[in-house]
Amino acid sequence: MSDSGADNYETFEQEYVLYKNRPEWNDVTPIPQDDGEQAVVQIAYSEKFKDTYDYFRAVLQSGEKSERALELTKDALELNPANYTVWQYRREILFALNKNLWDELEYVKSVAMEYPKNYQIWHHRRVLVERLNDGSQELEFTALILKQEAKNYHAWQHRQWALKTFNLYEFELDYVNELLEDDLRNNSAWNQRYFVINNTTGFTPEVLQREVQYTLSKIEIAKDNESAWNYLRGLLLHEERLINNTTVTKFCEDLYKSGNKSVFLLALIVDMCDEFNSCGSDDKWYTLDLSLKICDELAEEHDTIREKYWRHIAENITKKREKSTETETDTDTQSKTE
Repeated sequence: MSDSGADNYETFEQEYVLYKNRPEWNDVTPIPQDDGEQAVVQIAYSEKFKDTYDYFRAVLQSGEKSERALELTKDALELNPANYTVWQYRREILFALNKNLWDELEYVKSVAMEYPKNYQIWHHRRVLVERLNDGSQELEFTALILKQEAKNYHAWQHRQWALKTFNLYEFELDYVNELLEDDLRNNSAWNQRYFVINNTTGFTPEVLQREVQYTLSKIEIAKDNESAWNYLRGLLLHEERLINNTTVTKFCEDLYKSGNKSVFLLALIVDMCDEFNSCGSDDKWYTLDLSLKICDELAEEHDTIREKYWRHIAENITKKREKSTETETDTDTQSKTE
């Protein structure tokens, strides 16, 4: 803080008048906090904190709902913005006085900008929006918060609630595209893309084709981007089989042959080899031998932290191959006998 800033802050603190020294509050008897006779830890509250909350407890007990009580809640929240009881009582006062809730949304916005991960703030805003039955400001508001931190869980949760409640999906994919242009590894944006499609068009064959092409183009840019690979896997869940999408199988085959050894590419190839084998395909590339080779590469070089996992997968693959060989031998023997 600059010297002038420090001076202004000190001046503000000097000008602040405790509630106990305000004539307009003489009719209220403050209620001190009762921590019991043998408090385990004695918290060293500031005089301002004790004074404010002593008067808040008195107002809460009496049930007073007035302009001064509303201002008191504001002071109390400035000292502790995570206090659920204060937020709840503030709402009761707002509704009792029929206050302008649009003004309250502006107040919430200012507090949220300072404390963007405070759950009580987000709950308060949601209740207000429900009361107004108008979510027209919520996309802009959450976008503002997400500029501060793109992975703010509360902001994304609130945004998704607003989208579903007020059917605000029209331009949401455009917003997601902008986020992914800024940061291809924004996992929250990939998740939002899935959410939007799942709640609008659904994953029709046409949409799947479009999304697969989009995702593969992003993987081309950043081949070790886990978020994009996870989104691709999510898309393939809407196919009857992983191997049904020849665009993906060809892409993975070509990428592997080019020398790319992304852990996410290798793991997907292992799964596809297993599917090709399970459905009795005679594909010459996606074989169990290839999946064994890749499991060794993952265990020994590319994903050593999960070495035991890949050894386990390789063991299961070996058993499948042995079982397949035994079946082929029995079939041959039966044919010769016949």
